[in-house]
Amino acid sequence: MDNRENAVAAGKWIARYVRAWSTNDPDDIRSLFTEEAEYRDGPSTPPWVGRDAIVDAWLAQKDEPGTWSFTHELVAVDGDVAVIRGWTDYPNATAKARHYDNMMVIRLAEDGRAALFTDWWVASTPSDS
Repeated sequence: MDNRENAVAAGKWIARYVRAWSTNDPDDIRSLFTEEAEYRDGPSTPPWVGRDAIVDAWLAQKDEPGTWSFTHELVAVDGDVAVIRGWTDYPNATAKARHYDNMMVIRLAEDGRAALFTDWWVASTPSDS
């Protein structure tokens, strides 16, 4: 695929990722990743390797539907690597709302699933607070 096709594939992938995050449905999660995919929920964390491990780890720390909001933009595509910037808010998480800035790095397989995924996130203060 060329960069334009990969940009389209990345847009479709992140839409499916948000849907899986919203449903916590194992099939939605599983459909995002190749059989031997690696998922890191931080840049220095050990990866969850393989779809079943990804599903298990995702569900072990899942967010309940309606407890968060997420907006994003595609920042870059270079070959099969896409970079997505995101903003995640948990408005009712505690007495003080939580906000995260995300930078997601995704290596897409030919079929549009992720072979590698890393979410670089940092807790921050929303600009409107």
